[in-house]
Amino acid sequence: MKLKKWVLWLCVAALLATEVFLFLAKSQKDAAMVQLREARQVAVQLRAQLDQLKNSSVATLSAENARLRAENQGLSQKFSQLQNESRQLRRVNQQMTQQLQATGAAAQQQPMQVEEQPASTAPEPSTDQAAVAAMAAQINTCINNLRQIDAAKQEWALENNMTGDTIPTALELLPYLRDGVFPTCPSGGTYTINAVSVPPTCSIPGHVLPQ
Repeated sequence: MKLKKWVLWLCVAALLATEVFLFLAKSQKDAAMVQLREARQVAVQLRAQLDQLKNSSVATLSAENARLRAENQGLSQKFSQLQNESRQLRRVNQQMTQQLQATGAAAQQQPMQVEEQPASTAPEPSTDQAAVAAMAAQINTCINNLRQIDAAKQEWALENNMTGDTIPTALELLPYLRDGVFPTCPSGGTYTINAVSVPPTCSIPGHVLPQ
């Protein structure tokens, strides 16, 4: 009889132990599931952040590439413009050289023509015409100087990535000028360099770059 009671108590104890074990196992399982759900949420958040970083990086790179392409196109156009202006300056210089040579040849031939004429019919030189010619030559020389200053200014801005509102100094433009010398007005005027987008000017009236 006592043996049966002991066996019964042992069965009850075993059942209680089993219940406790199952309860603990269920608690551990629930805790593990909670941790798994939290880990999944963290993984989802990290994946979303990674996608955002990828998208932002791609957008930034695209914008930077577009900006660089636009700057490259602008620089190419500016370089082409400078080349055209340089060719124009060379043509103007050639024309002025030819004009000066023609004027010198005419001046050398003029005394001979005067000697061939009788003394009574020799034409007297016109001081007004000589003054006008000298003034025109000074204006042409000054305009040519202004073109050289403007071309040097544009080349300086292009090489140094300067904006149109930047004003260079005469010292900064020397490497881009002929023989490294800043030109001077033959009439004694004063040159104002101005900003990159504004043509240079001379203080003498009429010494203006043509538009």
